[in-house]
Amino acid sequence: MKPFSLSILGLCAAALAGCVLEAPDFTGKSCETADDCPEPYTCVAARPGAGRTCEVLNGPGTSGPNTGPVPTWCKDIQPILAANCVSSCHDATTVSSNRRDFRLDRYEMEGDVAGAKLMAPRIHARTVTFRTMPPPDRGLPEPTEAERALIDRWASGGAPLCDTP
Repeated sequence: MKPFSLSILGLCAAALAGCVLEAPDFTGKSCETADDCPEPYTCVAARPGAGRTCEVLNGPGTSGPNTGPVPTWCKDIQPILAANCVSSCHDATTVSSNRRDFRLDRYEMEGDVAGAKLMAPRIHARTVTFRTMPPPDRGLPEPTEAERALIDRWASGGAPLCDTP
């Protein structure tokens, strides 16, 4: 696959119209080699049962060095997702998002519905790298920069559930 690029004409038209351009999201798309995924994606086997997929691993837009303890779902991430993702789209009803293959109000996979643990690479890509979630044009609550940094460190640190004693 060739790297994704935007035409100069498209950029100028969008700038004049005040539009926001979004790059396609390749997260979770099937791949066989690194050449199948555009920058900043990498072809990896990160999703159990999904084979090799395109994922962003600490791509552009990450918050910087990951220092300090890795945030956990229980203490740090669940409250952020509850306020910014679950409250508006990604819960049991999924009415707003029309996505029934994952929920962010749970950590583990249940049946064929993924939880936040399996979605961590996508959460990272959409919230930290591309900043397309929550959608900026819908007026939904957005995570703060400090919360985005926590999500970055959590997803990059293996998406742990809770602190262990």
